[in-house]
Amino acid sequence: MELRIPDQALARALAKVCRLVKDNEGRALVVGGSVRDALLGLPTKDLDVEVYGLEPARLFDLLKSLFEISLVGQAFGVIKVLSVNMDVSIPRKESKSGLGHKGFDVLSDPSLSVSEASSRRDFTVNSMALDPLTGETFDPHGGADDLRAGVLRHVSEKFREDPLRVLRGMQFAARFELAAAPETVELCRSIEPEGLAAERVFEEWRKLILRGARPSMGLKFLKDSGWIRHYPELEALVGCEQEPQWHPEGDVWTHTLHCMDAFAAERVGDDWEDLVVGFAVLCHDFGKPLTTRFEDGRIRSWEHEDAGTAPARSFLERLTNQEDLISAVTPLVGSHMRPDELFKASAGDAAVRRLARKVVRIDRLVRVARADRYGRPGLEGGTRPADRGTHHEDGSGFPAGDWLLEMARSLDVERARPVPIVMGRHLLELGLKPGPRFKRILDACYEAQIEGRFSDLDGGLEFLREYLRQDSGK
Repeated sequence: MELRIPDQALARALAKVCRLVKDNEGRALVVGGSVRDALLGLPTKDLDVEVYGLEPARLFDLLKSLFEISLVGQAFGVIKVLSVNMDVSIPRKESKSGLGHKGFDVLSDPSLSVSEASSRRDFTVNSMALDPLTGETFDPHGGADDLRAGVLRHVSEKFREDPLRVLRGMQFAARFELAAAPETVELCRSIEPEGLAAERVFEEWRKLILRGARPSMGLKFLKDSGWIRHYPELEALVGCEQEPQWHPEGDVWTHTLHCMDAFAAERVGDDWEDLVVGFAVLCHDFGKPLTTRFEDGRIRSWEHEDAGTAPARSFLERLTNQEDLISAVTPLVGSHMRPDELFKASAGDAAVRRLARKVVRIDRLVRVARADRYGRPGLEGGTRPADRGTHHEDGSGFPAGDWLLEMARSLDVERARPVPIVMGRHLLELGLKPGPRFKRILDACYEAQIEGRFSDLDGGLEFLREYLRQDSGK
C-alpha cells in the first residue's frame, strides 16, 4: 500500500521525518485517516505521524533541526510541522479525568506497541498504521476488513470516553458509506453528550453536509444510535406521515434522507454555498410535524414552510453562533415550495423580485427545491435525471427551477436582492431632512420598483416626486 500525497512539500517533509527518525534508531509510522484513505485510493492532504522508540524531548530536538515547529498538548502530545499539514506525536496513553473530549490525562510512551497505541482510536478503519519507508502495514483491529465490508466498528470500550466520537461516527458513515456494527450502535446508545463544545459538534455536522457521499447513512446512524433524541427537530420528522400521492417514499424522515442524498449528488464545490444549501435541505420540512393534519381523508401540512423557520433557527443556534449562516438558511426553509408555486401560476416579474427580496439568493432556493423534488422516489420527476437515465437540457430535470432561474437572470436577481434605485441621497437632493419619514418614503419607492413601476433612476425620481406631491396633499 502506498500513500497518495499530491502536495510534494508534504511528501518531502514526510520522507525527511521518516529517515531522520530511522537514523536515530526510532520508527515513524503514518497513522489514522491517511492509511484508510490510501486503502480507498484517495489522496492525502494531511498526515498524522507517530514515532516509536524516541523520547519526546529527543524527537522535539530532531524535528526542530529540520522544521519550524510548535508544541501543543500535554507531555509533548503533538508537534506540528508548520510548513505543511503534518502532526508528529509520540504514542500515548490516555485516561479519562473530566467531561468532554478534552477531559483526558495524556502520557507519552515511546515504548508502546502499535496495537496498544491504536487501541485508543475511535473506529477500526482509523486504527491502521503504515511505515512509508518499507510499506509495511499494521492492522491489529481488523480495520482493512471492516473497510472492505463497509462496516463502522469501534476499536474498544475506550470509545465511550469521548462522546464526540458518536458524531464522528455519523459523518464517517456518511463520507465512506459505512453501516455501523450492531455492537457499536448499542454502545453509542449508552453514551451521553457530556460537556461537548458547540464548535466541535458543529464541525462534525459540517463534515456530514460538505463531505458526506450519502448523508442518509450518517443520519440513519444518528437515529439508530439514539442520538437523534438530542436533536428534537429531527426526531419529530420520524413517523410524521405525508400524503402518498405526493410522497410515496414514506414519512418526512425518509423524505429528508432522500433529499440529503440528492443534495450531496449535486454539490457545487463552494463550501459556503454547499453549507447553506445543505442545512436548508436538512431543515426544509421542520414545519411539517407542527402543521400536519388529516382532512377529508388526506394528509395536509398547510403553511409548513413558514412554520419551519423557527425550529430551523432553534436547531442551528444550538450548533453554531454563525448568524450569517442561520440568516441565510431560514429564508430558504420558509420559501422552499415557492419555485413550484410561481411556475404553476406563471408568475410575473414582480413575484420573482419579491421572492429574491425575501430569500436573497434564488439560485440557492432552486437547489433546495430541486433536492426536495428529487427526494421523492416513486413520484414522477422525483428522482435525479442521472438516476433515471433521462436527459435534460441543463441536467437539472426540474422545470420549475429552470424557469425560475431564467426569470431571475433576466431580472438580475439570481444571486442578490433587487438593488434599490432610489436612495436616501436622492431624498436629500430634493431638500428632505432625515427622519422617520425617510424610511416610509424609501420603502414606498422600493415596493414600486419591485412591482415594476420603474426600472431606472429617471423613472424612480419621477415616481418619488409624484409620491411626495400626493403625500404632501394628505
